[in-house]
Amino acid sequence: MKIAGIQMNVSLMEKEQNLNRVIEKMNETASQGANLTVFPECALTGYCFASLEEAIPYAEPIPGPSTQKLQQVCRELDHSIVIGMIELTEKKQGVYNAAVLITPEGVLGNYRKIHLPFLGVDRFATPGDREFDVYKHPQAIIGLNICYDSAFPESSRVMSLLGADLITLPTNWPSGAECMAEHGINMRAMENGIYYCAINRVGLERGFQFIGKSSICAPSGESLVRASGTDEEILYATIDPAIARNKRVDRVPDLHVIDRLADRRPEMYEKIIEPHGLHPPGRN
Repeated sequence: MKIAGIQMNVSLMEKEQNLNRVIEKMNETASQGANLTVFPECALTGYCFASLEEAIPYAEPIPGPSTQKLQQVCRELDHSIVIGMIELTEKKQGVYNAAVLITPEGVLGNYRKIHLPFLGVDRFATPGDREFDVYKHPQAIIGLNICYDSAFPESSRVMSLLGADLITLPTNWPSGAECMAEHGINMRAMENGIYYCAINRVGLERGFQFIGKSSICAPSGESLVRASGTDEEILYATIDPAIARNKRVDRVPDLHVIDRLADRRPEMYEKIIEPHGLHPPGRN
């Protein structure tokens, strides 16, 4: 399976312009033989909204006008995408920070960001209300996360246990997130034995500089491809789901063998799932 990632700038509150650029990039990656293209977080709208009231006019239901247009292009190109957008809540009084997996047949997966930093539209977004899940694409089993979710290893581990071959992470990493971009994604891939595709944006938006450094990592933790910190770029990598499904690593046959899923001790991890009672920054 050949996958692509689009590290790009995004224009705040310019949905039509962003959508047209997304479609342009879909045509380019499909012409290069990619089966799946991953775009950044909030790629259709921008991220640094000043209030919920400012963000709501740019939110849509899923499925909705933008996903229907993108699905039409996916059908024409026989192509699939993962893209970040702002989803309108069911009562139309709030928004989710969402990532959607679209195939030629329609919306295959819709994830609502669970871990919300006090930054950008996430300051006002409704926390995700669906458990982590995976989606059976014809060529791989795909999990969806968004940006800050990558800082919580439980997110990737749950999807790995559900059978993910590949986790896609549309993200908007700003200055300060260099460690996650440069090291954390490799660790998420290695500790779960999966492919990981983290696609960030570049550019300046309302004073926040986005740092690029998108990457696609192998189950070994190796970076298959990595982008710069400043430029718009297209990343390509070929992945083999069979490699991600074999968790056993024979470093020295019969002498050094590991399996990071089989070697777990869940009975020792109860503290992780206890309610914490801590107060998230900036939230009532």
